[in-house]
Amino acid sequence: MKNQYNIPLILDCTIRDGGYLNNWRFDKKMVREVYRALSKAGIDIVEIGFRGTEKYFNRNEFGLWRFTDIEDLKEVVGGIGGAKIAVMGDYGKIDVEDFTDEYRNYVDLIRIAVHKDGTANAIKQLEALKEKGYEVSLNAMGITGYTPEEMDELKRMIQGSDIDYFYIADSYGSILPERMKYLIEPFKDIPHIKIGFHPHNSLQMAFANTLEAIKLGVDIIDSTIYGMGRGAGNLPTEVVLSYMQLSTTDKYNVIPVLHCIDRFFMDIEVDEPWGYQLPYMLSGIFQCHPSYPKALVDYREFSMEDIWNALEVIKKINPVGFSKDIINQIIKSGMIGGLRKGRTSLQSDIYNERKTDNETTRQQEKIRATETSYKERHRGRDFLILANGPTLRDYGPRIEEFIRKYDPIILGANYLSGFFKPDYHAFNNKKRFVDYVDTVDKDSILLLGENLSLDMIREYTSRPYEKLCFIDELDDFGIIDGVIQSNCRTIAVLLMGVAIVMGAKRIFAVGMDGYTGTDSAGSFHFYDEKVEPEERELIVERHRHNQHFIEQIDEYLNGMGKEGVHIITPTSYRSFYKGIENYL
Repeated sequence: MKNQYNIPLILDCTIRDGGYLNNWRFDKKMVREVYRALSKAGIDIVEIGFRGTEKYFNRNEFGLWRFTDIEDLKEVVGGIGGAKIAVMGDYGKIDVEDFTDEYRNYVDLIRIAVHKDGTANAIKQLEALKEKGYEVSLNAMGITGYTPEEMDELKRMIQGSDIDYFYIADSYGSILPERMKYLIEPFKDIPHIKIGFHPHNSLQMAFANTLEAIKLGVDIIDSTIYGMGRGAGNLPTEVVLSYMQLSTTDKYNVIPVLHCIDRFFMDIEVDEPWGYQLPYMLSGIFQCHPSYPKALVDYREFSMEDIWNALEVIKKINPVGFSKDIINQIIKSGMIGGLRKGRTSLQSDIYNERKTDNETTRQQEKIRATETSYKERHRGRDFLILANGPTLRDYGPRIEEFIRKYDPIILGANYLSGFFKPDYHAFNNKKRFVDYVDTVDKDSILLLGENLSLDMIREYTSRPYEKLCFIDELDDFGIIDGVIQSNCRTIAVLLMGVAIVMGAKRIFAVGMDGYTGTDSAGSFHFYDEKVEPEERELIVERHRHNQHFIEQIDEYLNGMGKEGVHIITPTSYRSFYKGIENYL
């Protein structure tokens, strides 16, 4: 129930929700001081952390507050007469037995976060915990993705339950104030349920939505100190406290929390930043898990229009939580990058459109519609691919000597800094095209990939160009009538395929250092590159894809009775390395 000022209770979940940023590795002394400050400020409930056990979580991977064991809990709250204590559990990752009688001596409220597919069982679990003497709360995740029928079913389940709190969680920060009434009012006529609201700040609407929730009569609201939380963060406790302090005379005092921010959180925010960022704004717009836009942005190879289009598809799929497989399907389908006209096969599945019965026929039609202007243009010549790794610069003089000796057809890509003047200079990445097309030598023939629309090309260059001919929808490398059946993920690898189409006798590559195991001190290019992914997982994935396609191109060449791929500067694609000194 509401307090004496007819305003909702405040639950601060800093240590629990903020723990997503540092894997819940908060120092005990800091947690104790946070609890002390929040209690002095008048906060009603403090959620210390998640409850978990080794059955579901590895203690080597997570800090104390992913487990919130009884001994740690005693240490941080003992001797402080303050706010009630809450802990949260993820449905499917806790057991009723995790909450003992001794735990009940310290913890008042248990909240379970659940997606719609687990609601019924989560309610049963909460009711069992209530029998142990706890107050209990169901936090409905991703509620903006519920259909009207699912909302009705959710209400029926809550009406028939014995839980204390029901929380509407703006999981993706996508709710706008005018939507709050639709989400809250259906549950207000359940007399035994107290309604809570958990805001996120992806669209900078956390405070506005909270004010609307207060106006609509919610019983409890969530916040975190300094807004700490994954992505764009949450409703800042100090903001809502200041608002409440101006609305009342003696209940709340924001000063202890401000001291806490100055003492701890400003430094934490430097090391583990949160707050407004573009990917999380997109998460709010498309009502999807924030990991979807973040993953697409982190690839550093898709334009914002591509990402927008991909998120439109994800929104229609309306997945529960995050699935990397969906990202992989979208990339594999070729729908981002402008490669396809109209809907992709993935989109067709979503819209339940009829697929073409004969995939082979459809593929052949696309190939016949593609003209390869450079097929067999340099039959019998050696080719040299210029990739952009640090060895391109480091081995510059030796590469020049190789060029003088063998007179190869030179295919280069992206930024070359004037080190070499290739016969063909290629782009397939929109960002790199925009950044570097003006550095292309006037005597190089420009090759542009299908990713680049005519409007974009003509906005940034008026020079003539030829189209790179490939169809980006197959897992494996192949060539049919001069059309490459893959994008090979990296343009330098794709240019190996182009060399085959042009009639290469032998294919050499330099600057193809690879993304793992090189001595480039963490740099993948000889210049300061802002486009490559930064996360280790994506870097390894890029390396693995390149390895896969280089192997297939090598096999393709061998199948033609030709020498395979030769990378002649140091590389982590070691099976293809043969030092340049062997050719000079």
